[in-house]
Amino acid sequence: MAGMTAPSQPAPSDIGTRSRISARVGAVAPSATLAIDAKAKSMKASGLSVIGFGAGEPDFPTPDHIVAAAIAACADTVNHRYTPVAGLPELRRAIATKTQRDSNYVISPDQVLVANGGKHAIANAFATVIDPGDEVIVPAPFWTTYPESIALAGGIPVLVPTDESTGFQVTPELLDRYATSRTKMLVFVSPSNPTGAVYDRAGVEAIGRYCVDRDWWVLTDEIYEHLVYGTHQQHSLPVVVPEIADRCIVVNGVAKTYAMTGWRVGWMIAPVDVINAATNLQSHETSNVNNVSQRAALAALEGDLSAVTMMREAFDRRRRTIHAMLNGIDRVTCFEPQGAFYAFPSFKEVLGRSIRGRRPATTLELAEVVLEEALVAFVPGEAFGAPGYGRFSYALGDDEMEEGVQRVADLLAEASD
Repeated sequence: MAGMTAPSQPAPSDIGTRSRISARVGAVAPSATLAIDAKAKSMKASGLSVIGFGAGEPDFPTPDHIVAAAIAACADTVNHRYTPVAGLPELRRAIATKTQRDSNYVISPDQVLVANGGKHAIANAFATVIDPGDEVIVPAPFWTTYPESIALAGGIPVLVPTDESTGFQVTPELLDRYATSRTKMLVFVSPSNPTGAVYDRAGVEAIGRYCVDRDWWVLTDEIYEHLVYGTHQQHSLPVVVPEIADRCIVVNGVAKTYAMTGWRVGWMIAPVDVINAATNLQSHETSNVNNVSQRAALAALEGDLSAVTMMREAFDRRRRTIHAMLNGIDRVTCFEPQGAFYAFPSFKEVLGRSIRGRRPATTLELAEVVLEEALVAFVPGEAFGAPGYGRFSYALGDDEMEEGVQRVADLLAEASD
């Protein structure tokens, strides 16, 4: 057309030297949890008796009534077509009802966006709110996906280290050391993956009010809300500090609570303008979540919590066992998990010692030694921004769990100076 200038073309000599992979995607670190799990499964498939503590998924089957709802949904032709991007209206209503029931957080269905699992909801949240150069505070140890999703959105993850001395929790005083004029958001997780730490109400309130005073956004991940033990309780941040609700995004899903990791249904709860923008984004990424999984999620949320109670009791039993066994290993100490289904022991006193002719200097190297020598897979702390530690999921059978920890204990008993 007249008046238009043709776009400039790269010189032929430049084309061959350009990277085939974009810098943005090339910078994404692979998921260490999935990598460890894949290697363990590969070794197991070759005939080795590998015990894997890597993947964070319940070992229980999805409850029967949920599966039955999915089977029925397959036969209903309405589920063979596109549906609203933000989710089935009845599922969004059920999420609003469930959120009030379980958290006492009153929201409307138009504050809900159903996504393809919790990871997708998190990516949507960061992409919708974060601009290039915005800083997002991420307490460490952290779930591996948070920093990568922040970076993909153009943000800058600011990692704040914690340890056992603070119960793996941040305080306003600690946040002050990392806050800058570019800070836009805090990632807040309770119960925590990978540490199992749970904030009490006072701790939640202190963090919430700190963020309110600074006009920060908060992304709070509540995927483990039903998996808390003993006297500990999960407190939803926008309920404890209602003033944060207009700058708060809650992420949740059915994966952990209902043993539905493979169904891929999560959601984000946020102010309506954020949900509308995120829905527009998702319309160009994936459109609606598959309808059969949405119908299954609806059955999960509308059913009772009896299966959830059974699973929590099993996790609690395993939690106490693995905590005692790990602490019983010489030179290993383990924080007592308060929620989720992970133990996060410290191997700092083991590193540098000789184990069957090898001298691992990092938990990354130690994990390799343990996998190859004891046929036990765990995720090294480097994956969570916490070198010197390891994550052990206790979402596996009691006997297998005990056998796996005993193998580690037997191997580390050989460690010498």
